[in-house]
Amino acid sequence: MRILHLSWEYPPIIYGGLGRHVHAIAEAQVAAGHEVVVLTQATDADHPGDAVEQVRGVRVVRVHRDAPYVPLDVEHLVGWILGFNSALSRASLRLFRDWRPEVVHGHDWLVAHALVLAAQAADAPAVLTIHATEAGRHQGWMPSELSRTIHGVEWWATRQVDAVIACSQHMQREIVTLFGVPADAVTVIPNGVDRAAWKVSAARRARARQAFPGPLIAFTGRLEWEKGVHTLIEAMPAIRRTVRDAHLVIAGRGSARADLLRQVRRKRLGKAVTFEGWLPEADLHALVAAADVAVVPSIYEPFGIVALEAAAVGTPVVAADSGGLAEIVEDGRTGWLFASGNPGDLATCVIEALADPAAARRRARAGLRRVDEVFAWPRISRLTDEVYQAAIREGRPGSDRGHDPSMGAYGDGPALHTNLLRDSAT
Repeated sequence: MRILHLSWEYPPIIYGGLGRHVHAIAEAQVAAGHEVVVLTQATDADHPGDAVEQVRGVRVVRVHRDAPYVPLDVEHLVGWILGFNSALSRASLRLFRDWRPEVVHGHDWLVAHALVLAAQAADAPAVLTIHATEAGRHQGWMPSELSRTIHGVEWWATRQVDAVIACSQHMQREIVTLFGVPADAVTVIPNGVDRAAWKVSAARRARARQAFPGPLIAFTGRLEWEKGVHTLIEAMPAIRRTVRDAHLVIAGRGSARADLLRQVRRKRLGKAVTFEGWLPEADLHALVAAADVAVVPSIYEPFGIVALEAAAVGTPVVAADSGGLAEIVEDGRTGWLFASGNPGDLATCVIEALADPAAARRRARAGLRRVDEVFAWPRISRLTDEVYQAAIREGRPGSDRGHDPSMGAYGDGPALHTNLLRDSAT
């Protein structure tokens, strides 16, 4: 099968789990015998024009966005995305001169307009994976005009495509609640992890551990409010009252970093918490493998790939019971779940994991077995292929499927001023 992926991130440009997902699924599809092209943004090092490379069998086409003078920040995000989608659309038309996909697969609202155009130009079905929603990130509220615009694009996109994929049952429920998509029209296919890519030698693990002789707690991910790092820092004094030399290492970057640093100073945790910033992949893997426990304290988490990555290297996992995390971690069997946002509950779980290393290792081994059974990329590739085949068999229904003109271009405006997740569910 000829498959075209559209993604705003792809290695080496990685902002979060979406880029890792697209990278892994593309390579798994090539390994299964498919012909795969990924259209994504160019790096700063790329020269003007499309930069084409073959990476482990995947043809990666990096395009420079239109309107390059528009910065990538919150204030200018809509303009940046407009330029990016314009560039993706034109790149797809150039691509189709000598190569035409049988399915076009887009990832999140960031490529929605280019996805619809490319699918129509190729006369191929459009598949959309929704990795997260704007309403979900804000606990159901739309706090700004930007948030309302993003929500509107998400709503619109679900009505333009031939198949919708969610990364967890939690995300499936969000999509149904927010966008009115029937539950049986949203296929749940989890993210995965490549255990081979996460192998860490004993020597690298030991080197990562040298700077932190005491019990090591690791957080890896974006430093944003919804990732819940503030809850973990809030729990550290209670953890250290029982485990006196426990040390927390935070690896990642994001807009909440300054607030988190101030929180550490207020709690006088300067010697107990280290901010490592962004780490190269090899160093990140070594840190997670060296940790006595990996904590995933997310307030909002559509899936929770960092919990999966920790499990893949055999590190015990303590995770919030939010979103997709509760589908990855089985409390009492493959790890610990605590009440999201509750630092006392988090501290109790971490202390228990550190106090009984043998029990922690048993849960970690169970988590590793579950990774192999449920979250291996060959299995995820097969499930995705089934969605593609069904969309191809059913044929394209045309644009504006189910669109009600009275709803406006991007959905029902008045509803955006309420809590969409709460009010739509009641």
